Amino acid sequence: MAQLSERQRSPNVQQRGFRVQAPLVESVSCYCKVDAGLKTVAGARKFVPGSKICIQPDINPHAHKSKNRRHERTRVQPPLLPGLPDDLAIICLTRVPRADHNRLRLVSKRWSHLLSNNYFYNLRKTLGMAEEWVYVFKRDRDGRITWHAFDPIYQTWQPLPPIPMEYSDALGFGCAVLSGCNLYLFGGKDPLRGPMSRTVFYNARTNRWHKAPDMLRKRHFFGSCVINNCLYVAGGECERAHRALRSAEFYDPNRRRWSFISDMNTAMVPFIGVVHNGKWFLKGLGDHREVLSEEYRPETNTWMSITDGMIAGWRNPSISMNGNLYALDCRDGCKIRVYEEDTRSWKRFIDSKVHLGSSPALEAAALVNLNGKLCIIRNNMSISLVDVSSPDRHIESNPHLWENFAGKGHIKTMFTNLWSSISGRNGQKSHIVHCQVLVA
Repeated sequence: MAQLSERQRSPNVQQRGFRVQAPLVESVSCYCKVDAGLKTVAGARKFVPGSKICIQPDINPHAHKSKNRRHERTRVQPPLLPGLPDDLAIICLTRVPRADHNRLRLVSKRWSHLLSNNYFYNLRKTLGMAEEWVYVFKRDRDGRITWHAFDPIYQTWQPLPPIPMEYSDALGFGCAVLSGCNLYLFGGKDPLRGPMSRTVFYNARTNRWHKAPDMLRKRHFFGSCVINNCLYVAGGECERAHRALRSAEFYDPNRRRWSFISDMNTAMVPFIGVVHNGKWFLKGLGDHREVLSEEYRPETNTWMSITDGMIAGWRNPSISMNGNLYALDCRDGCKIRVYEEDTRSWKRFIDSKVHLGSSPALEAAALVNLNGKLCIIRNNMSISLVDVSSPDRHIESNPHLWENFAGKGHIKTMFTNLWSSISGRNGQKSHIVHCQVLVA
């Protein structure tokens, strides 16, 4: 045992395979990094006599400083709602009406981030809390474009951020909705700079406008639609010459790219269009002001001319809903027709029995699907809802299925009608140019 103890105390014990624990560094005299080419501490000792072996790890002590600070901030973050874990707090916040979301974003940065996140709105949709609002673009008497959002739950018009400047005076621009929450404005004609190919979109979840890739061709007064969440445009006019276009293109939001599709058979400036049974129907005017109509089939990328009974009796506004094609049958939208595939003709569907009038202010400008009901929007911003979801109901004999909401200017209807009679119908009037429904 004594002999073993002497071997342990021997200075040459390192050479016989025994490991001795390295002493800790007692001062700043650490030479572990004396030469970048030296891979071991033992090698460094040959060049720096008397240096101590250091077991300090080869890391930068400041490398994770910012990350640690972020973790510290995360640990001290207050909960979304005091007394509740965040997952339950999110469930509670999803039940707040959409009209209050702008105020919720002002509470804190965490709330603002949450209410701009797709997860939050997807959860609202899963829980059945998502709300549909009607968005209306209107041209006033001075030619300026304004837009408004209608909340059908509170039956009020909600404030919106300013419209992009390039569309404040634009003519003949397109409007469509992709993914349920993104409202796109594209093309059109600037009164000073001429036709545009610009594309922008408004996100109802973030309440902001964003830039999108420009169209491949400048055009205005064209037809547009949405098929399989892709945006299609066709025809219209371009440049400064008033000539119709045959070209067509589509935009894929997943690839963020516009691509050309087959040209139409004839150049056209569409004034009405609808997607029905997966086909896109367009009706418009040719170069010689003749009435033309074409049908586009996306699965084969082909156009074909049509002249059947649907086109003959088809008037704007119209909408395809629940497999049926509906169109308005009077100026104020109080009569609705439906297209019968078997007879290839239009028939009377429902009459509200209460007609509002024939002035430009009361003219029906749009027909959209709002919460499964036909929604009629008029130029004075009044709205009517018609329930056509139950096929077993006798729609024609049941006028109580109509709901009417008073919109902006609806109280001034009498004065509007009087002014229309005095000034005549040829004067420039305030009217709706586009109407869409967004979900959030």
